[in-house]
Amino acid sequence: MDVSRGAPFLSSEMHVEPSWIDHDGHLNMAYYHVLLDRASDEFWVSLGLGPRYIETTRCSTFAAECHIRYLREVHLKDQVRTAIFLIGADEKRLHTFRQLYRSDGSLAATSENMSLHVDLNTRKVVAFPSEIKDRLQAVAQLHQRLTPPSGIGRRISMKAR
Repeated sequence: MDVSRGAPFLSSEMHVEPSWIDHDGHLNMAYYHVLLDRASDEFWVSLGLGPRYIETTRCSTFAAECHIRYLREVHLKDQVRTAIFLIGADEKRLHTFRQLYRSDGSLAATSENMSLHVDLNTRKVVAFPSEIKDRLQAVAQLHQRLTPPSGIGRRISMKAR
């Protein structure tokens, strides 16, 4: 997919598997992560960071931080898609915001993530190659022209009573 054509990135449609439904009759919280991560794998391919990149450079991205919000239940029959915004990219990091939508158009979850570019041989954080960095900057600039999605930068807290 040419990431310059669509902003934000939109994943393929994904299906909920029966084994992912928990004792409450909805998608277990862990599988929201699975669906969001599968969508990010598609986005990474579009950015040039997919399996071929990993194989040829021996570099990949590792999750450093994630903040997920569960907004609506997802059930077995639901089909979902994820919109991904590249909020920012620098020499070694990617800041993304992911929105998981049910097929009825309702927002089921959001996930804000920080990913690190890692050399798989040394297991150390390293800079992106210049051609990847340039592509990331172009996509981030494209996504920055969009209205920022609600929820970026949220933190967990309880209001004092």
